[in-house]
Amino acid sequence: MKLTTLIFVLFLSSLVLLSAQEFERVTLNVTVYNSDLGVIKDVRKIDMKKGISNIKVTDVAERIDPTSVHIKLKGTVIEQNYQYDLVSLSKILEKYIDNEITLTSDKNVIKGKLLSTGNIVLRKDDGSLLMLPKIDDYQVAVGALPEGLITKPTLVWTLESDASGKQDVEITYQTSGLNWHTEYVALLNENDTKMDLKAWVSINNNTGATYKEAKLKLVAGDVNRVHRYIPEAVMDKNGGSGYDVRGEQFKEKSFFEYHIYNLQRPTTIADNETKQISLFDVNGIKVIKKYIYRSGGYYNNSVETHGNASVQVEFENKKDNNLGIPMPEGKARLYKSDGESVEFIGEDMIGHTPKDEMIKLKVGDAFDIVVEDVEKDYKRISDKVHEHLYEIKIKNRKTENIVVEVERYLGYNWEILESSLDYEKKDAQNIIFKVPVEKEKEKVLSFKIRYKDKTSG
Repeated sequence: MKLTTLIFVLFLSSLVLLSAQEFERVTLNVTVYNSDLGVIKDVRKIDMKKGISNIKVTDVAERIDPTSVHIKLKGTVIEQNYQYDLVSLSKILEKYIDNEITLTSDKNVIKGKLLSTGNIVLRKDDGSLLMLPKIDDYQVAVGALPEGLITKPTLVWTLESDASGKQDVEITYQTSGLNWHTEYVALLNENDTKMDLKAWVSINNNTGATYKEAKLKLVAGDVNRVHRYIPEAVMDKNGGSGYDVRGEQFKEKSFFEYHIYNLQRPTTIADNETKQISLFDVNGIKVIKKYIYRSGGYYNNSVETHGNASVQVEFENKKDNNLGIPMPEGKARLYKSDGESVEFIGEDMIGHTPKDEMIKLKVGDAFDIVVEDVEKDYKRISDKVHEHLYEIKIKNRKTENIVVEVERYLGYNWEILESSLDYEKKDAQNIIFKVPVEKEKEKVLSFKIRYKDKTSG
């Protein structure tokens, strides 16, 4: 049901005993986490009366967690209530069941007692019923705002102040509906040896409040939280030393086991808005392009398998590589020019990465590098000992020489009896072969593995 217009005739003196007060905002700080969490610190100047009084504070987040509210003032908060039953068309009509409403159109005026809000049903003065499946052409008028409905989410305090006069009151609370993430855009150079990297911060605000000229902080890291049931009414109403991060928009510093990015200017974060701010823009980062093939698994290749080597770009997050900054989690999109225009070549996720660590991004699969992977022979030496002969053929259809890193999962209790190439032991279960393949040629890697049951001698 679509209602085009709702007119209120409000008798303000009969609504509520407490009136919301307009308070001068002194400062506003917004801290946003990666996990649908924001912390708001709002300092307002409030005119207090000595002794016990009631105060209504509006313009708080609609999705506030009222149990998280912390209040700092010269006095004591005796009681706090969070009122969130907001004015809406459907709620007003629901509260007017068995009460009179007026429907007005260009052609006529209809008055009657409201019996149903699904499809409007009115009982007229003569006792007859009027049913209106649609009232798009009508304005709806009611006598007053029903008791209990408010226009803004409101904190209602009963407090005892030590003295009369204006004082700064600090309100801190948590709210859901605030989130942020990072988007990285990388541009590879012609020979894939360097790249330019730009990072954007995207902030999503669905809290039901707008934060004007706020001091913004972003916290990168996984904060542990205890999840519990939150009543539906509180949820979405629609159902260390620091240094300047390049770009000088944010200043980064370590905090506990996390990293904080402070925006160096106030900003307004509007409700139902996604705001993007540049985090850094760095050129000339040295990268290494690798071809990776992850070969089957333990006992797996009873039949021949075919695949392609994947393409991976690696770079060190170090100061001498024009980086050396904590990099928050986010999606990295990679581009490269084909000589005429910049084209998208792949994307991968960057996890929360401290400085001096290696970052590896899978770009995609190499079209011109084909791999055939097969178990060529199997021998059962005894009940507890058996041998496998594997052969991996790499076909390089490119017009340049390449090296393919073949990573093989072996499981436990293995021994390489023979191999056509040397290998590196990555860990207890994996080995890596570096297979050079000349342009437009093929190379075969073969290796024999013996497995022993751990109880065998």
